[in-house]
Amino acid sequence: MKVRALADLKTLQKVIAQRAAAEAAAREAERLHALRMDREKRLFELAVGPVRPLPHQRRVVHPPAPVSTEPRQRQLDEHAVMREALSDEFDVETLLHTDEALSYRRPGLGPDVTRKLREGHWSIQKHIDLHGLRTDEAREVLGRFIREAHQLGLRCVRVVHGKGLGSPGRTPVLKGRVQRWLVQKKEVLAFVQARPAEGGAGALVVLLKPVGR
Repeated sequence: MKVRALADLKTLQKVIAQRAAAEAAAREAERLHALRMDREKRLFELAVGPVRPLPHQRRVVHPPAPVSTEPRQRQLDEHAVMREALSDEFDVETLLHTDEALSYRRPGLGPDVTRKLREGHWSIQKHIDLHGLRTDEAREVLGRFIREAHQLGLRCVRVVHGKGLGSPGRTPVLKGRVQRWLVQKKEVLAFVQARPAEGGAGALVVLLKPVGR
């Protein structure tokens, strides 16, 4: 029993000695760190001279700039619509070619362009139906449709304006206006009346410029 008690005592003394050594090492490390920080502070003061903290009451706090919740792209699109306002008074009659469908092609393009467009040389990639829209709504919707189709790289689209069968006097209300608006769009190269299967006299097939031109 005495031998075991003696061994336990030695173990305890060893543990106590190890703990004391660790604590001494920690205190020494802390002392050295404090000396180093004090030395660096003195070197800074020697380099820049005497300093004193600024009074808190003179501190200016700049609040962060408010972030607009309005989508930037929508603003750009709306500005573009305003810049490209389409007039109802534009004289389109002199630009339309007097054929059975009153087709249009931008100056400098040959008649083969409208012929190919009428024959379906370019596949219709997207269409829009303006039925039921008021004039102002139809103008804005059409302008946005043409602009976005061109940005997507589409070449051929269809615009349905209706035949006016439900309008007073059974005359198309939007047909002439759509022709005027399309002629004013810089993205439009040509348009022709759609084939019967694509809407006939109630729609136009429109050829757009390639992207980058």
